[in-house]
Amino acid sequence: MTYSSRTVDIPVGRLTFEVTISGPPDGTPVMLLHGFPESAESWSAVASHLHSAGLRTIIPNQRGYSPAARPDGIDAYRIDHLIDDALGLLNALEIETIHLVGHDWGAVVGWFLAARHPDKLTTFTAVSSPHPAAFGWAAVHDADQQERSTYFRLFRTPIEAEESLLEHGGSVFRNFFGDKVRPEVVDRYLARQSSPGALTASLNWYRAMTRDFADLGPVTVPTTYLWSTDDAFLGRAGALRCGDHVTADYDLIIVDGASHWLPEQAPDVVAAAIEKRIGRC
Repeated sequence: MTYSSRTVDIPVGRLTFEVTISGPPDGTPVMLLHGFPESAESWSAVASHLHSAGLRTIIPNQRGYSPAARPDGIDAYRIDHLIDDALGLLNALEIETIHLVGHDWGAVVGWFLAARHPDKLTTFTAVSSPHPAAFGWAAVHDADQQERSTYFRLFRTPIEAEESLLEHGGSVFRNFFGDKVRPEVVDRYLARQSSPGALTASLNWYRAMTRDFADLGPVTVPTTYLWSTDDAFLGRAGALRCGDHVTADYDLIIVDGASHWLPEQAPDVVAAAIEKRIGRC
């Protein structure tokens, strides 16, 4: 069955976000938050599965990714602002509580929402990025994660990072995806990130990170975490410690042989996990 899909502009304070709303009009709402350096499009295949299960999807291009939500300066991308964006969108849509899904940086925002605003979430499904305290432990104590995180230094260096990612037709940008995401999709991500100020805004998420990310408290929302064994950026140590920071019902799903780009590479697996989590609430 084909469902209507519309992309609308939703103002939150001084910013305006592009939000794609699709699926059965009376379906249970699910908000999906994308990661770096993707866009709302990363969830397209997952969303199609969710629509077939009777769920309605709300997928924003987040701060820095929506052209009219691209403020200047690193401080504008602190985690508190990213949390407030999601809460503001829920308010604007008059949604009291939501099933939340996040991948990569979208999952990081989700972990903070689940820990700080559990009353707004019915369930949480995190893809790739573990609880920040689990990642923080691994970044300090696990040599494997330290090696996987070396790209952080580049991303946090203004100008050098932008030049490195976009030079030679974006070859370094494309290499991050390998052959796990269709080239035409990567082309669209690259085109969006090549618009003036877009890549700097996206990289400011990394530059606004502080050490207290690892101090995030436990999550009391029913949670599923998916980690893939061939994730080039996030290792096993953080994945296995993730459940230590969830006091509610928790599932760890390990996807053998898949890369970091699970929403694009294994949308059926991701959708099934989301549906199972929602079905148990």
